[in-house]
Amino acid sequence: MDVGTKLHASIITTGLQTFPNTYLRNAVLQMYAACGCVLSARKVFNEIPLSYKDTVDWTTLMGCYARGGLPCGLIDKTRRIFNEMKEKSLVSWTVLLGGSGEMGCFENARLLFDEMPDRNKVASTIMTAAYIENGLTKEAFGLLREMVFELNFVALCSWLSACAQSGNVIVGKWVHVYALKMMKNEIDIMVETALINMYAKCGRISDAFRVFNVMPRRNVVTWNAMLSGLAMQGKGDTVLDLFAQMIREVKPDDVTFTAVLSVCSHSGLVDQGRHFFRTLESTYGIKPSIEHYSCVVDLLGRAGHLEEAESIIRGMTIHPNEVVLVSLLTACSVHKNLELGECLMKELVQMYPDNTEYHVLLSNMYSLAGKNDKANSIRVVLKSRGVKKVPGTSSIHVGGQIHCFSAGDKLHPQSQDIYMMLDEMIRKIRLAGYVPDTACQKFSGSDGGECYDYGQEEKEHALFSHSEKLAVCFGLLSTRAAVFNRYAYGINT
Repeated sequence: MDVGTKLHASIITTGLQTFPNTYLRNAVLQMYAACGCVLSARKVFNEIPLSYKDTVDWTTLMGCYARGGLPCGLIDKTRRIFNEMKEKSLVSWTVLLGGSGEMGCFENARLLFDEMPDRNKVASTIMTAAYIENGLTKEAFGLLREMVFELNFVALCSWLSACAQSGNVIVGKWVHVYALKMMKNEIDIMVETALINMYAKCGRISDAFRVFNVMPRRNVVTWNAMLSGLAMQGKGDTVLDLFAQMIREVKPDDVTFTAVLSVCSHSGLVDQGRHFFRTLESTYGIKPSIEHYSCVVDLLGRAGHLEEAESIIRGMTIHPNEVVLVSLLTACSVHKNLELGECLMKELVQMYPDNTEYHVLLSNMYSLAGKNDKANSIRVVLKSRGVKKVPGTSSIHVGGQIHCFSAGDKLHPQSQDIYMMLDEMIRKIRLAGYVPDTACQKFSGSDGGECYDYGQEEKEHALFSHSEKLAVCFGLLSTRAAVFNRYAYGINT
């Protein structure tokens, strides 16, 4: 960038920029746009005479604005630039579409997509990817149905990604069959990797391994997809065995060790996790990332090695983020280390004053330690600031749709039936010996997000109406007949 700026300065001082030929201005514009220098790019663009501005110049500036990354602000400017263009190429349409999708302006993106005079595979794939990346898998599936007979490698991968996010293994299998037919049993490595990712994240580990084992060649991305899928399913020993095979075939990267450290944490493999973290740089030449630090802190915190976890945080070569600090704060809550928890709380308050999650953790720690005055003081402080706890959400894929729930949610059309199922489920698990642990319900979120000190009955109700339980009840309600038939006829799934 510094070299580019110096060259631009030389062009100005030598008078080359004043020549009628605007080739140099075009080149400078593209340089600033590629480097993300929005203001400089706009300044150079404004200096190009209107009669010399072509579609490439307009599209270059649009792309610079679209990639600017400010929460939809630059998209409005990009749209104004687009509207000023006399001739709009397919590239310019695509740039604006991609920018709208990436910035989360879904309605604008869809309207723009509908206006496009030529909706080709590229535009359809961009629109699909925008939906998928932002969790709108239902909309992605709807769009993909329209282009089902035009799917290319990129579109197939986008669809498989949507299947992985939504857990729709039925559609994923259909894509698998389609890919086999389209590619005459020689599936592209990119699609094979997406298949592994989809099957593994949907819990179909055997299917993921079947695809993995028949691949004629596997790159590091393929191995990572298999390892990450296994890690997500908590297959600790299997991940370590596969990693031992991997290093004989390809060189692992930072993503590899995120999966390995994660599964060590969730499987309680403390010694193995320590070993991998300590040898990251010396053996594998990989500098620890924030994800690696987060995993190892979580690993040590879960095992109760709080001082060791804190030592790693204090020795980090990069500044610890919220995830790292909250991982240790959570461990402090589990292992009742108030002193360290208070220190972490002070750091987190300075870094993220409006996030209530760690306030909740510390308040629960105080309650469990019998320090109710301190627990209540946190609630008072938050209430005086107008800070509210953001309710968590859970989703379930049923009947080709994503159904989302939040704690105490009664907005679903089948809400009455869901709560009847919830009562039935709670009654049965109580008969089986379940006793609700309401110790940490001292400080929790209501439907409105405010914090209250519940009575015992209210605490149990809040615990039972968590979003996960509502999603599970809806799943039981929606698949009850199917489950009954499987058991009645001895069908295995």
